[in-house]
Amino acid sequence: MYYLLILAVGVERLAELAVANRNARWAFANGGMEFGHSHYPVMVGIHAALLLNCVLEVGLLHRPFIPLLGWPMLALALLSQGLRWWCIATLGKRWNTLVIVMPQAPLVRSGPYRWLHHPNYVAVVVEGFALPLVHTAWLTAIGFTLANAAVLRVRLRVENAALGYR
Repeated sequence: MYYLLILAVGVERLAELAVANRNARWAFANGGMEFGHSHYPVMVGIHAALLLNCVLEVGLLHRPFIPLLGWPMLALALLSQGLRWWCIATLGKRWNTLVIVMPQAPLVRSGPYRWLHHPNYVAVVVEGFALPLVHTAWLTAIGFTLANAAVLRVRLRVENAALGYR
């Protein structure tokens, strides 16, 4: 069942990329400007490695499902997906996996953006440790968390500068 969960998350990521590509075309056609692309391939690689390593660690190291850990982590992983899609719905055509800013467009202050500048990254952080821990893949959880923290430091600096956060 865990492998089906990872497959479902992989399919969901492909759906996100389809939405992001469509939104990027719209943004560029309407004067959008991209910032900080150099970190993007690293970010994509880290996210792909998360899913691959979930499968490899559980399969090769025979990680067990421990209900007291697995069920709460599954709930967190599902909640993080809900938050991510709330972000996507709130930003509409402005949501993207790239940092594309629409000149003169005001910052979005509705939905989860009422409370946080970057709620999508909260979803990424939570999912990054919860998804592997559904099946006690603790090496993957630690590895992704550290790699993601490094790329998020760069990403947040780029995004905050592009959006004019101080």
